[in-house]
Amino acid sequence: MTFDGQVLPNEVADQSGPGLWQGDAGVLAHQSRRALVSLVKGPYLARSQRRELWEALLVDQEGIRSRLNDMFLDLVIDLEKELAFVKPAELDDAPEVVRTRTLTFMDTAMLLVLRQALLLDEGRGRVLIGLEEVAEQLAVYRKSRDEPDFRKRVNASWTNMLNLGLLHQTDTERAEISPIVRYLIDAPRVATIRATYERLAGSAPQRNESGEAAEVNDDAS
Repeated sequence: MTFDGQVLPNEVADQSGPGLWQGDAGVLAHQSRRALVSLVKGPYLARSQRRELWEALLVDQEGIRSRLNDMFLDLVIDLEKELAFVKPAELDDAPEVVRTRTLTFMDTAMLLVLRQALLLDEGRGRVLIGLEEVAEQLAVYRKSRDEPDFRKRVNASWTNMLNLGLLHQTDTERAEISPIVRYLIDAPRVATIRATYERLAGSAPQRNESGEAAEVNDDAS
């Protein structure tokens, strides 16, 4: 704050140390705190996008992990893919800390398509996929819906994947699948969701499109 244009005494702390403002009781360095915030906001922290925060995370990993544990969150770091994210602690009465978003039937079906494509090709480096490729694989869920309605839903889910950071726009018509996709649904749940969706694909169309959903941190970094 200022008063008549003057900075109040002791208002600005030395930002090179842990104390960043007057009365600051935090112990993490500036960049480590930013890495912590990025992890909590989600959906993940990647070296390719925020190199300075990634490096701060590696340097101050235990301190950041401790702060996350204080919030009932676990830290997951994939050094090979150079990304990190948080997940709720496996505790029955743990409070909900990170915001989650319930995905629609089409969102979840698209997420399964992206996950499969990623697992098949990730050993080759970046995995790119186009909207038309995804729409073709999702056509099994069209049922009796007319084409414009189906494409509207597919396009909305594609946009949602981009907004959530699960797809990244490139300078081509194809988007890059984020490595985080492989972590969003574990193998047992994938099998359960696939079985449910395959059953729906072979039955009458459902009015309610809010099927069983995966949950992801709501805010993209």
